[in-house]
Amino acid sequence: MAQLAIAKEFLTEYAKLEKPVQKAVQQAIGRFQSHTHAGLHLERVRNARDPRIRTIRIDKFWRGVVLAPESGDSYCLLRVLPHDEAYAYCASRRFTVNQRLGVLESRDELQLETVTPALEKAAASSGVGERLFDQIKDADLKRLGVDEDVLPVIRLLTREEHLEALQRLLPAVQYDALVALASGMTVEEAWAEVSKNLVEATAPQRVDPDDLTTAMARTPEQVVFVEGPDELTRILAHPFDVWRVFLHPQQRKIAYRETYRGPVMITGGAGTGKTVTAVHRAAFLADRLPGEDGGEDDTPILLTTYTRHLADALRDQVALLVDDLATSGRIKIATTDSICFGVIKEAQGGRSPKPLLDGEMRERWENEAKALAFDHTGAFLLSEWEQVILAQRITTEQEYVKCDRRGRGRPLATARKPEVWRAIQTLTDRMRQDGVWSFLQMADEAARILDSTGQRLFRHIIVDEGQDLHPAQWRLLRAAVAEGPDDLFIAGDPHQRIYENRVSLKQLGIEVRGRSRRLTVSYRTTHEILSWAVQILHDDLPVTGMDDIDDALAGYGSPMHGRRPVVRRFPDREAELDALVEQVRDWAASGVERRAIGVASRRRDLAEQVKRKLKAAGLPAYAPSAKSDGVKVGTMHAMKGLEFQCVAAVGADEGLIPLDSVVPPEMDDLTAHQHALQRERCLLFVACTRARDALYVSHTGRPSPFLPIPR
Repeated sequence: MAQLAIAKEFLTEYAKLEKPVQKAVQQAIGRFQSHTHAGLHLERVRNARDPRIRTIRIDKFWRGVVLAPESGDSYCLLRVLPHDEAYAYCASRRFTVNQRLGVLESRDELQLETVTPALEKAAASSGVGERLFDQIKDADLKRLGVDEDVLPVIRLLTREEHLEALQRLLPAVQYDALVALASGMTVEEAWAEVSKNLVEATAPQRVDPDDLTTAMARTPEQVVFVEGPDELTRILAHPFDVWRVFLHPQQRKIAYRETYRGPVMITGGAGTGKTVTAVHRAAFLADRLPGEDGGEDDTPILLTTYTRHLADALRDQVALLVDDLATSGRIKIATTDSICFGVIKEAQGGRSPKPLLDGEMRERWENEAKALAFDHTGAFLLSEWEQVILAQRITTEQEYVKCDRRGRGRPLATARKPEVWRAIQTLTDRMRQDGVWSFLQMADEAARILDSTGQRLFRHIIVDEGQDLHPAQWRLLRAAVAEGPDDLFIAGDPHQRIYENRVSLKQLGIEVRGRSRRLTVSYRTTHEILSWAVQILHDDLPVTGMDDIDDALAGYGSPMHGRRPVVRRFPDREAELDALVEQVRDWAASGVERRAIGVASRRRDLAEQVKRKLKAAGLPAYAPSAKSDGVKVGTMHAMKGLEFQCVAAVGADEGLIPLDSVVPPEMDDLTAHQHALQRERCLLFVACTRARDALYVSHTGRPSPFLPIPR
């Protein structure tokens, strides 16, 4: 049976087709797969630019374009196009193996030939040393992966504008190498630039120019191999989802390692695959659990995060990977809040605790602080309770007076600490009398219960978005699993921290030093979106990782290329939302699945306004966690951990981002002011990097000062 690989462009085009044509595509691929001599179904193309290109008949009007290596039985479905466009594509494209990197590449050879006369004319009028790459030797260009057949065209270039005109005609890696050289980099610096996003840690020592199968395997951001008919059916049912659970080689090494001697932590920027690696790790560990009838310990694996909608997203990804893992009981997918709720309920003999939502907690503490005429605001007292007392598990006034408040914005004299302690004790006593809890208080209590009983709830724990968990929640997780091999597998990114929590895992008894892995290649977001979004972040304040080491985005990049983000200004909100409707319609008309479109705003009321606007225009819109098939609309917080083919970030106005109400005045508390601004930057960065292919940002009036646009 032939081994199939499917190119990203094929899936993108397939998603745009009408249902009858999609069905015809499925039938054609089925015939192709099931025939022992798959080549019998492939037709050679007269005048094809690459002799290895074939076509497969879909119906009278549509053709599939296939790359068929001259040896072996691996085939790659490249495109699905109308008949004439398919043959025009075959007449222009040539596929090669990059001789330095070993990846599969394609170039528009017909268009290169078309522009060559104009380049020759411009080059003829240039003097010695005036051409763009006169100072670069052919051998150095080849060292950077530039194809020998392309060198004659490259030697004609006299201006950077001419190089830019070739962007869509040349392979992305070769174009990037040439841009690096044109910008003044040395050959060594240019190599460092183009090689930083290699799937493998180093370039292959030997590259076979005819081995297309190996080259396809080295290009996983553009090509995915299909293991069988069932997987093919799943991929074609939801083309966008294949990239949500596909593992690249570096990620696979981490997820499928036989064992780790203790806790392990995976970090990396947005889109580097931390979540998908964690999901695969859960599947790998679950697959090794004893069978249900084996009489063995049936303690499950926990796959956890901090919010319900993120847990739902994890559940969806597990279902995409393998349907029965979540339902078999081998993997429990739950938030830390639900775990501590269950522990306390059991300890109270089945009586459920009554937690207050965050907004209710803030309102309660503010009102009671005013009523009791405390010198400090309820917001300060609540933050001090959560970020100092609960975080450090302080139980006495003496401990509080001596504690380290490093990182807290507002200084507090030692003489003032006893009155703050007593104020907090008064407010927590009132909560106890009313029988209500905060979620962080519940986590701390649940950890105490597990520590005192010695009960261990899970065999292994996999944590996603770990950077936003509070120390009390980490104590709960540490107590819920026995220390030992593969006990904790943690994924997180301190650059995406959107809450106030600061954590030292070592101080909590979770030692990950020596077992930390960092992912640097974003396979979700294009280079254009990523390089734009990274500018949102600010490096004035060091970003401290969960292992107490400052974290940086050095080496973080994407091998994928696409459209630049679009930023638009409107005179008022109505005009902004009208334009949003048209943008969503354009995306849907181009074949993007509606559920693969996300719209994010900083405030909930604006998100609700967007949903009403889209629904009135006949475009179904739902909350990000909804299972309904429609555009997903929510706050930037709600978008955390999700991904979409296209994203619109609306309301990127000054005053909304950063949101004035959550940023304390600089004159009152400089450190708290800076930390709040950094969290707001991270929030906008998170929202924008949910996009895979297209990012659209809009605002009214003055733009957010965080937007990386000319002013």
